[in-house]
Amino acid sequence: MKNFLKYREIWLLAGIVVLIGLISTRFPGFADPANLRQVFNDTSILMILALGQMVVILTRSIDLSMASNLCFTGMVVAMLNAAHPAIPIPVLIVIALTVGLVLGAINGFLVWRLNIPSIVVTLGTLTIYRGATFVVSGGAWVNADQMSPDFINFQRAAFLGLPVLSWIALFVIALFFLVMTRTQIGRSIHAIGVNPTASVYAGIDVGRTKFIVFCISGMIGGLAGYLWISRYVIASVEVANGYELNIIAACVIGGISIAGGIGSVGGAVLGALFLGIISNALPVINISPFWQMAISGSAIILAVVLNARGERRQGRIILRKAEAA
Repeated sequence: MKNFLKYREIWLLAGIVVLIGLISTRFPGFADPANLRQVFNDTSILMILALGQMVVILTRSIDLSMASNLCFTGMVVAMLNAAHPAIPIPVLIVIALTVGLVLGAINGFLVWRLNIPSIVVTLGTLTIYRGATFVVSGGAWVNADQMSPDFINFQRAAFLGLPVLSWIALFVIALFFLVMTRTQIGRSIHAIGVNPTASVYAGIDVGRTKFIVFCISGMIGGLAGYLWISRYVIASVEVANGYELNIIAACVIGGISIAGGIGSVGGAVLGALFLGIISNALPVINISPFWQMAISGSAIILAVVLNARGERRQGRIILRKAEAA
């Protein structure tokens, strides 16, 4: 039991349950299964993006361009749909994944081959990708009446009681769980974050692995581009402006260490869900927008403090083991 409680995800899940309980005292309908399903669906895009950001952060890097990638890719598929409504939705999703992959590969190439810090590379491409969105669209919007019904309704269709958007999120969560726990690339991503030098001696190509994680992050941004635009039925240069901070906050709250090497798929998902519950609940119980931001910011600071304490405690345990040996 003591070992079980060491998992950060258990405490975060307990915190979410307590949070739902507290909100239910002010808004009894919040804990209804139908409402919780809606909260999960509303948070699905943030969960998907947090998983893409997680693999980058685990390698001691960061991708600040995910929201701009989302904006550019969403604009491209929206314009394609407006001009050619007959293009099937699966084809548009493949196009979104490909465009996102190319944008992520640009980040990964600059980090890998030119050895530029990822925060500098993605801070630059954040602006470039959003500027490219303005260039391809000419500053114009793509509105709901320009999009085909299939483009808008695909993710809203229900299957076994859940919208397709929720099923896509569950599929991505399962895929990331398998990759991070059952594959060589998953183990390499964790190893690089723990100790890049030792990873080189272990035969891991650190640069190539970082390139791969940026490609993954780019594809996730591309997928989220279609999902975002079809959900909010408007494509513009301002889409998801500043949303990269929400993505990173979800990872931090979920226990993904900014120093790399520590974190899990469950943590990233629960971190996003925690933010989703706050953003859904606070307006319902009439908390002012100022206090909504203050509460979200406080949760992020608390998560950073807990992460730092957890990492120090882990270091002391390692030292004690070394002394005992």
